[in-house]
Amino acid sequence: MTTDTTPGSAPGATLAELEQRASANRDRPSYGHDALITCDRLVRIFTADGVEVQALQGLDLLVAEGELMALVGASGSGKSTLMNVLAGLDEPTAGQARVAGRDLLAMGAKERLRYRREVVGFVWQQTARNLLPYLTAAQNVALPMRLRGGTGFGRRRAAAARASRADELLTLLDVADCRDRRPHQMSGGQQQRVAIAVALANEPDLLLADEPTGELDSATAEQIFGAFRTANEELGTTVVIVTHDQAVASEVRRTVAIRDGRTSTEVLRRTQVDAATGEESVVAREYAMLDRAGRLQLPADYTRSLGMRDRVMLELEQDHIGVWPDDTGD
Repeated sequence: MTTDTTPGSAPGATLAELEQRASANRDRPSYGHDALITCDRLVRIFTADGVEVQALQGLDLLVAEGELMALVGASGSGKSTLMNVLAGLDEPTAGQARVAGRDLLAMGAKERLRYRREVVGFVWQQTARNLLPYLTAAQNVALPMRLRGGTGFGRRRAAAARASRADELLTLLDVADCRDRRPHQMSGGQQQRVAIAVALANEPDLLLADEPTGELDSATAEQIFGAFRTANEELGTTVVIVTHDQAVASEVRRTVAIRDGRTSTEVLRRTQVDAATGEESVVAREYAMLDRAGRLQLPADYTRSLGMRDRVMLELEQDHIGVWPDDTGD
């Protein structure tokens, strides 16, 4: 057996070269210092009836400040677990997870509560979980501000400031007419827009939404996405939407797919202008996600169409890496 060590031939790399690459990867510093969200080899293990389930298996994710993006995955992919970790509702098992400079693995109970009140806002799929039924829309929006406290104002001035902030948000999200209505007096779409206002009440760095349009028709869902875009563009809030619906990709600028507890592929949508006609068009391109160890997950429909399984052949070219079906017949 001979070993091909010709430059540009990845399959023939020597054992010493492979060990050197692995060592270099281990020694790489943590990345994403400028990102709002940084997940580096994130692991979450659940134990039920003595059986361990690894919901997140070394997940890597970077989200820049001011992004509007979606995390897409099938049931059991790990997307809801990741959402709960980022929301401060669940604690990671290992790895790194930072949001707005806060280390989610190092937080105590008091820090975690403060984080949920000040740093992150959350919108659930079920409208009943977002709003208290006996409060009006304005009172629901004001409640997180009351719980946070610390305005520095007297009682009357603090109440006036909360009411003013609530009115601002309800107007911004086009539900000002619901100000004095209770949830049962609002439509499902109005309830979700009020819920977004509640999540934005304390000016969070990050707004998370878990299947926010799952109970709504398509026309109403478009209004909800419009509300997220408004929060993102007008307030500068970073928005991350978790969903199983692939169609959400058309509503956001970046979509990251999660599979088997890892980020697998990413779709970026860019607007390009035709130089001749001046017409704008949106171009979507899919990328595979590469982790710190150099691993990537190829899209399942790609590998199925080419009959790829177990292993693939690699060739290093001058400006790209070729990935081919294994033709050895083994």
